[in-house]
Amino acid sequence: MGGRQVLAARRRLAQALDGERPEHELVAAARTVVAELGSTERLLELISELACGEGDPEGCARLSYRHVLGFDKLLLIDGGPRHMLRAHLWHPGAGAIGKEDIHNHRSPLASYVVRGRLTMELYEQDERNGQDERNGQDERNGKGEPRSGGMATARYRESLADRSADWLLEPAGPARLRMTHVGQYTAGSAYALPAHTLHRAWCDTDVPTVTLFLETGSERRRHTDVFTAAGPHPGTVPKVPLDMAGYLAELGGLAELLRSS
Repeated sequence: MGGRQVLAARRRLAQALDGERPEHELVAAARTVVAELGSTERLLELISELACGEGDPEGCARLSYRHVLGFDKLLLIDGGPRHMLRAHLWHPGAGAIGKEDIHNHRSPLASYVVRGRLTMELYEQDERNGQDERNGQDERNGKGEPRSGGMATARYRESLADRSADWLLEPAGPARLRMTHVGQYTAGSAYALPAHTLHRAWCDTDVPTVTLFLETGSERRRHTDVFTAAGPHPGTVPKVPLDMAGYLAELGGLAELLRSS
C-alpha cells in the first residue's frame, strides 16, 4: 500500500489529525502538517514515489480530475473520512465554469503554496440584504436610495450526486456578500480555514502554481454553499476522473515541474 514516503506521510497525518477535537484545534493542526509535508524536497519525494505506482494509484485516480474552479486536483493520500491530501495544479489564465465562484467546504481545510502564487479573498454574507432582495428591494435602502457596499450574487446549494461523482447545484435564491479580506500567498505560505468560511482563490501569476491541499475532519457537511455573480450555473456539472495511466502521467509531470522550481 505504499513505499517509504507514502507510509511516512500517512503516519504523520494520522498523528496530527486523528481523534476528536474542536474545529479551531483541527484547523491549526492541519495548517502545521500541510506545511511540513509541502516542503519542496519532501513533497517531491512523495510525488515521485506515487508516480512510480506506490500507494493506491487506481483508487486515487478515480478521485482526481479537473475541478470546476480551474485547477487539476490530484489525490495523493486517501485517509477515508479523517483526511484527504491532494496536490492542486493551477494553470495561469485557465477558464472554467466556476472560476469566479465564492464557496465554502464540507470540512476544515489547510493549504500550502509549494510553487507560484495565489490570491485569496474572504467573504461574509449579509443576511439582511439577502432578505431585502427576496422581498423585491434589491440594492435599495429605506429611502429608496441605492444601497452601498456588498456584491449581489446568486446562491446555490452544492452536493454530490448519489450514483456518480457529479456536482449538483440547487438554486437557493439571491444573496449579498461583503469581502472581508484579500491576501496573496507566495511559495512557502500556508493558510487554513474552518469549513463554513466563504472564499475564492486563483493563480495570479503567468507560471503554474502548485499547492498541497489537506481536507480533514470526520464530520463532513452534506452540502456546500456556492455564490456567483457571473450568471446562472447548470444544474449538474460532471466530474471526469482520470484513468490510472493518466493519473500516473500527471504525477510524473508534476514531479518534473517541482524539480525545475
